[in-house]
Amino acid sequence: MQTVTGHLSYCTNIHPGETWPDHFAQLQQYIPAIKSAISPDQAFGIGLRLANTASLELSKEVNLLAFKHWLKEQDCYVFTMNGFPYGGFHHTVVKDQVHTPDWTTAERVEYTSRLFRILAALLPAGMEGGISTAPLSYKLWHDDLEAAMEDATLNMLQVLGQLVRIHRAGGPVMHLDIEPEPDGLMENIQEYIDWYFAYLMPLGINYLLDQFDMSEKEAGAAVKRHIQLCYDVCHFALVYESPAHVLGKLSEYGLKVGKLQISAALKAAMPEDLTERQSVAHAFSTFNEPTYLHQVIGRKAKGGFVHYPDLPQALEDVNNKEVVEWRSHFHVPVFLEHYELLFSTQSDIREVLELQREQLFTQHMEVETYTWGVLPAALKLPMDQSVSREVGWVMQQLGIQKKEV
Repeated sequence: MQTVTGHLSYCTNIHPGETWPDHFAQLQQYIPAIKSAISPDQAFGIGLRLANTASLELSKEVNLLAFKHWLKEQDCYVFTMNGFPYGGFHHTVVKDQVHTPDWTTAERVEYTSRLFRILAALLPAGMEGGISTAPLSYKLWHDDLEAAMEDATLNMLQVLGQLVRIHRAGGPVMHLDIEPEPDGLMENIQEYIDWYFAYLMPLGINYLLDQFDMSEKEAGAAVKRHIQLCYDVCHFALVYESPAHVLGKLSEYGLKVGKLQISAALKAAMPEDLTERQSVAHAFSTFNEPTYLHQVIGRKAKGGFVHYPDLPQALEDVNNKEVVEWRSHFHVPVFLEHYELLFSTQSDIREVLELQREQLFTQHMEVETYTWGVLPAALKLPMDQSVSREVGWVMQQLGIQKKEV
């Protein structure tokens, strides 16, 4: 839905269904009730997630036309898509395979290009669109990180060229939104900026000058227009970077946020007393499920961090008294701040939404709590109520009343 602070929705990666018929059935089941609760009198935006198989099926004209008809009938529209997970995302072990295939492969290029063709067909006239994607690859897979960066960036340029061609032909402005996360090739804002100016900008400008009749200044502007940041609040909280810091660095370098993913991680102080530490660790262990990666970053009292690739490795190191805080990658509901002995990074969400209210830094906002299927039962409501509660809480933080939507 379009609000005074930009388009706001939720990501449909919370709904299972790797084929289009299965995923469409989920949308038909839940979106009407969610729209009725959140945006009864205004068009409701959808943050669409399509697995590779679903994207192949929705590319067929008959399916695309049927979906467009349904969107019009329901007074809904698609303005953003999640192109990070390529394959199965529910009822299977995802873990580090969420990065597969990565940007060093042709499969990732083909999938992302297909998503942009679909998005261009779905976008309302005059509206910009964005697709979030993986931070190139998974760091632990590579011995030569520089070679992986270059290979991935060169592949990404094919999508950059596609977006420039669409825009120059009179089509919509669309951007690929890079989503840093722990153990990705980009984990924090400085790594994103370093990549942008060491790899993307020089390679991108040369590519565009070779492909199009434009000046070097125009090519640089095209790179910044079509390759932006997906600011996942959970991910940046995990690396202990505040919204003010992240947005300040982007402003310093003239870079944009294509999408704000509103999400929360788990955190807790780690007590000095070993018995108390064990109790906190046990509380974390109740979120130790086998589907998704739950990276943990521990903050040391004397400075620096300890990185654990998944929660079990952190639990094995619970008696490490150098570490005084844990933050774990588990997208918990955004409207809750306290989980018995644990807390969420909700304060980062409140801060970033206040900054959005003060001065819009993005047109696209998307709640992304995809873990409903693996959350403890006490945290769940029926899916439509869970989503409506989350989006409603975000609206409150933005100072939006339903009549203002």
